[in-house]
Amino acid sequence: MRKLFRGAAALATSVVAVVALSASVEAKPVDAWAGCPDGAVCIYPQNQNPAVKPSHVFYKYGAHNLTNQFGNHWVLNNQYGGATANLCTGSNGAGCGRPIAAKTGVYADLTPVNSIRLNP
Repeated sequence: MRKLFRGAAALATSVVAVVALSASVEAKPVDAWAGCPDGAVCIYPQNQNPAVKPSHVFYKYGAHNLTNQFGNHWVLNNQYGGATANLCTGSNGAGCGRPIAAKTGVYADLTPVNSIRLNP
């Protein structure tokens, strides 16, 4: 009887361990959006529609210069707390257009865009 009880206890422990491990392996960030991590602004490759895997990921506030970005791209602002982002025609965040609100995105022609600015 003891062997049967030990066997059942060992089986139950194994099942719990397998369930716990499989849950942690398959867990994904809740706030990741189209591969863009929570708190980031992401630019996707030209004509990637729908947006799947970003080619550029920005976290730091301020201006970020862009090079060799032509044609239509998704730009997703996955920041939080009301933080915005701007696409700018000039380098170093000059000549910025309308803000992209947090948790929204735009499909934009980046040919005239030379920088992106992240704002708190």
